Amino acid sequence: MSRPKPAWLPPAGTLATYRGRTRKATRNVLVVAEASAGRMVVEAIGKQGVPVRLTVKRENLLPMEPDLFD
Repeated sequence: MSRPKPAWLPPAGTLATYRGRTRKATRNVLVVAEASAGRMVVEAIGKQGVPVRLTVKRENLLPMEPDLFD
């Protein structure tokens, strides 16, 4: 019996990918801080082009994919 993989815990200042309920809700975010109850405070670009802060579940954050120049 295998154990579940622990969720990725990004430090503050890390770029990450937020995976929401739908594929359209996937966006790149900047991790600002760790909140309570397994949540993280992230900053993203809102619909009007203004930065917004969101609280998301840590399990919905993924490391960024490797870039072309990495």
